Amino acid sequence: MALHKGPADQESDLHRRLAFNPFYGEANPVSGMTEAPPRHRLPDGPLPPMSAYQLVHDELMLDGNSRLNLATFVTTWMEPQAGVLMAECRDKNMIDKDEYPRTAELERRCVSMLAHLWNAPDPSTAVGCSTTGSSEACMLAGMALKRRWTHRNSDRYRGGARPNLVMGVNVQVCWEKFCNFWEVEARLVPMEGGRFHLDAETAAALCDENTIGVVAVLGSTFDGSYEPVAEICAALDALQERTGLDIPVHVDGASGAMVAPFVDEDLVWDFRLPRVSSINTSGHKYGLVYPGVGWALWRSPAELPEELVFRVNYLGGDMPTFALNFSRPGAQVVAQYYTFLRLGREGFRAVQQTSRDVARGLSERIEAMGDFQLLTRGDELPVFAFTTAPDVTNFDVFDVSRRLRESGWLVPAYTFPANREDLSVLRIVCRNGFSADLAGLLVEELDRLLPELRRQPHPFTQDRQAATSFHH
Repeated sequence: MALHKGPADQESDLHRRLAFNPFYGEANPVSGMTEAPPRHRLPDGPLPPMSAYQLVHDELMLDGNSRLNLATFVTTWMEPQAGVLMAECRDKNMIDKDEYPRTAELERRCVSMLAHLWNAPDPSTAVGCSTTGSSEACMLAGMALKRRWTHRNSDRYRGGARPNLVMGVNVQVCWEKFCNFWEVEARLVPMEGGRFHLDAETAAALCDENTIGVVAVLGSTFDGSYEPVAEICAALDALQERTGLDIPVHVDGASGAMVAPFVDEDLVWDFRLPRVSSINTSGHKYGLVYPGVGWALWRSPAELPEELVFRVNYLGGDMPTFALNFSRPGAQVVAQYYTFLRLGREGFRAVQQTSRDVARGLSERIEAMGDFQLLTRGDELPVFAFTTAPDVTNFDVFDVSRRLRESGWLVPAYTFPANREDLSVLRIVCRNGFSADLAGLLVEELDRLLPELRRQPHPFTQDRQAATSFHH
């Protein structure tokens, strides 16, 4: 559910009094419980800390195993030392930069490192900030695009002109939220045939005098493919020559911006392209940090309108801030700096190349089974999508996802958006910690399930919306 509503307790008092076993935890085995804590309202009194812990811990055991979650792009493993640092910083409010100057300094260093990594013309003048994740970073980048457009078109905007943003239908839902919240028309380029993301020609064709920018995704969540950022910029250069329209590009590099610099060094997608005005990434995806941290960077201060930056002094000192939220822990920012320091370029290259090698090897083994057809192979993001082969009629991707879930594997099955709603796929995300050994175990499980699936009379999925586990 998007919004939560607490139901009333339905269980009997007797059942709730059995919430603790007498000889498990700190309960006295001979006294028995006389009152059970309610689930949907505050209890009248406190519980011993171990008892409260055990109640919560036992319920959480029913969650899926995050290491076997091949749906999420989010980091599910970090070194113990990173965990210690995060524990030491979880009580520090990131916004209190005057009280926690060293945490603020680590944030500045991370921004500088990313500015160098993404080839900003002058990394010392590039501006950026940490966020709670790529969704917030995208919102900030979109706000900057819209504000710059309104500055250039103030008369027309006051006259009722509606700004628009051009992007592929495969963008993450945060871009649709941005357009909804900030009253921008979303011009979504649909998928066509074997093209599953934005192409340069269509992007340029949708631009007009009301276009605030084009979003190019470096690593689509639907299939792991890179959008052709350089080609999109070239098409917009040609558009400017013909019409005078100067359309900036934002690169949503939620995943790819922490992959391409290390394993696709010859790919030009970043600030080396003059039309790229801003870039975001998720530190908690291929930035190898636990959730939630993201980063947003602008080529120079000119791309970030000054009036969007707020300054507060009631925390001590004059502190600039550009964010949608306010208070948040400094732990994830510290963990990002630790990871940058710990791995360096060569370490990141080794980690990301290994993830790609695992993805490519696994995709080849799945293709060799004969029951599946690959859409991508994991040779851009370490992510690939596949569907059932044309001659497979006994089962579909939703059956495969459901059966894999029975043994703990979380592999999402979902339909593609317009104009390829007819295409249903499975997608596997290979992250750090998903080893070749685990990939081999997944193949073994598929080998075990396929004979049963082939004997089905027909696909068993009735409600595809209910069956899908794609929420990323």
